[in-house]
Amino acid sequence: MRLIVLGCSGSGPGPGSPASGYLVEAGAARFTLDLGNGTLGALQRHLDPWALDAVVFSHLHPDHCSDFASLVVYRRYHPAPPVDPTVHRLPVFAPVEAPDRFAAAYAPSAEERAATDLTDVFTFHPLADGGSFPIGDAVVRAATVDHPCEAYALRVEAGGRSLVYSGDTGPCDGLIELARGADVLLCEASWPHVTDQWDAPPPGVHLSGVQAGEHATAAGVGRLLLTHVPAWCDPDALLAEAKATFDGPVELVAPDAGYEI
Repeated sequence: MRLIVLGCSGSGPGPGSPASGYLVEAGAARFTLDLGNGTLGALQRHLDPWALDAVVFSHLHPDHCSDFASLVVYRRYHPAPPVDPTVHRLPVFAPVEAPDRFAAAYAPSAEERAATDLTDVFTFHPLADGGSFPIGDAVVRAATVDHPCEAYALRVEAGGRSLVYSGDTGPCDGLIELARGADVLLCEASWPHVTDQWDAPPPGVHLSGVQAGEHATAAGVGRLLLTHVPAWCDPDALLAEAKATFDGPVELVAPDAGYEI
């Protein structure tokens, strides 16, 4: 299994990276975890979008899903598609409100929004806590995490290897249990643990570098990859925080980088 980072900037694109999005290669399967601002362009450097087997969304904040509207255009209006997209509809695994959310993002007016139905080229499958589903050679499992909207961490298993993606979350047992014994935890680290504004981060939103390391330790993962660092944060400081609370290998991911799982 291989992970390719399409974008890793937290809360929106930064000067050196698109927002959140990741391409997973698992056996013969190819699918994305999230598709934030700028990631569809990055995807095309690594894979023909027609070769995708599915797209999966941890939650529906714009920095994790806004390029889906561009994928709609790509599949509806490409002048020479290799397959008929209305016959070979792309599976979308996402929170339950995804069809309405994506229609609203795609349609330019209330009138068109009322008539927009994206199921001509997509099939939507709602995520659920504890649910699982296959994508080719991989199995993906979901667990609810602590964020201000319906949000999930995702575990991908294929060929005896396992990758867990935190999505966006505050500290929670759900992430620890899903990540238990995983080979790699791709985990957000969105802010410092101590700032002039707080002695500990607010609960229910994001993880600090300290908390990312603590979750990796509690879950007993083999390797920690930090992501979702906003442009206004110091990535090296967050890396140092995580290293202080996790004894295993830990590094910051980089856009367009690949990681063997």
